[in-house]
Amino acid sequence: MTARPAAGRNVVRRTASKFLDDDDEYFGRQPARRSELPDPEPLLRNLTLCVIEVLAGARDLDQMARWVTDDVYRNLSKRVVLASRARRVKGQSPQRPAFSLGRVITCEPADGVIEAVIMVHQRARSRAVAIRLEGFDQRWRASAISVL
Repeated sequence: MTARPAAGRNVVRRTASKFLDDDDEYFGRQPARRSELPDPEPLLRNLTLCVIEVLAGARDLDQMARWVTDDVYRNLSKRVVLASRARRVKGQSPQRPAFSLGRVITCEPADGVIEAVIMVHQRARSRAVAIRLEGFDQRWRASAISVL
């Protein structure tokens, strides 16, 4: 007599995975339309301020975790480590940088998506911070940040 797998097990697994897929669709992040989202400019300015301070070692990266995706957090974490090493080699301590924010230039490539460039003027140089915001669950989250 040979053992046969129970026919009902495969049915239960397929049914369970179907329910899990439905749960992910229902309980997962829900895209938001632009009309459901707040004005992005204050968030863009605050994120830029935070990014510059985090890279200077004056602010903890964890303070930004709520507003960025996991990929952005990981990339910023790597930059923070590199910036910290560079400061250590030069014998500098972390300090709050002196800077002013310039123009915020935005475009909307799709509904619920904002791409922006914010100019940051420091004493020795000017930089551009590029940020992509995506609307999920009626709030903005940064899905890309690049400091040039």
